[in-house]
Amino acid sequence: MIRPSKKLVLETGQEFYGVGFGASCNRVSEIVFNTSVVGYQEILSDPSYADQIVVMTYPLIGNYGITDEDFESRSSCLGGLIVRECCDTPSNFRFTKTLEEELEEHGIPCLSGVDTRMLTKIIREAGRPMGAIVDADMPREEALQLIADTPRPTEQLKRVSCRKRWVTRTPQHRFHVVAVDCGIKNSILRCLKERGCNVTIVPFNSSPEAILAFNPDGVLFSNGPVAGTDAPEVRALFSALKGKLPILGIGLGMEVMGLEYGASLVPMGCGMHGDHPVRDCATGRINIAVLNQTYRFGSVEGTSLTPTHVLVPEGYVAGFENKADKVFGVQFHLESAPGPQDNINLFDKFIKMMEDQQHA
Repeated sequence: MIRPSKKLVLETGQEFYGVGFGASCNRVSEIVFNTSVVGYQEILSDPSYADQIVVMTYPLIGNYGITDEDFESRSSCLGGLIVRECCDTPSNFRFTKTLEEELEEHGIPCLSGVDTRMLTKIIREAGRPMGAIVDADMPREEALQLIADTPRPTEQLKRVSCRKRWVTRTPQHRFHVVAVDCGIKNSILRCLKERGCNVTIVPFNSSPEAILAFNPDGVLFSNGPVAGTDAPEVRALFSALKGKLPILGIGLGMEVMGLEYGASLVPMGCGMHGDHPVRDCATGRINIAVLNQTYRFGSVEGTSLTPTHVLVPEGYVAGFENKADKVFGVQFHLESAPGPQDNINLFDKFIKMMEDQQHA
């Protein structure tokens, strides 16, 4: 198969030539890099990456193909993918299609043969620049004009959230959780079901009355593709529910919690995407967490929140709680898909909060 010559043009003017695969279209998107060694399928199907071009720092991508059971959402919202080398002959008894077939099916353009180490260094300095995956023969000036004429997307939350409520069940359930879908991952739902939870998933702009009408034991605010400052509906929903029943926030869910309690959310430039050490403030233990964040809480001093986790060595707050309001939030992915499962037991903390609520 003869693949077309493509290139990446950054808004700063740099060009990276390579080989196109996946969808053949051009694409302009914000660019981030991810340092995960495994889990490219989970990354491309994670709604938190909606409309972003992701640069994988690990040099070989696609070597174990695509597996039907490992998707994090029903469809991929990724803007594009850039890799050093793409493997189109996967070796995995579970795989059902190649990475290229999956990307082509979902209209995601990709570029291989790129010096991803150099590109990552540029992204680290530039923050999250806009870039365009285009035909190699497109003049740079034309590509730069294409980038300038393309605004950064603002409707990702509406795009990734469900339109209507839906339910996932488990036999002999002990709890009923309502999950506010800001881009929820299937692995989060699996972890809740494994702990005896039926889960009702509702749109991000649901009313508090609609959620309370389900008579849930707890509420989960999920991860999502925008910052907490760009999700006023989610923040208003949390404000109406806090103190009434146990609440767990992950990623975007944690950010709206912190904002509601008065903490300051600060941009992080290029952000953190991939594995990173996090210290548990209660035990002092350092675990590896999977991050996907571009904003941070430097501190929660002056609020009623208590830090539970901090990033190492930066010291940024990565988790907090308010026991009086039965609120607990983390900015990393508890289920760690992809990545190590060092923090998966924190789901049990949420379960304990609902147990205590039932026995109160």
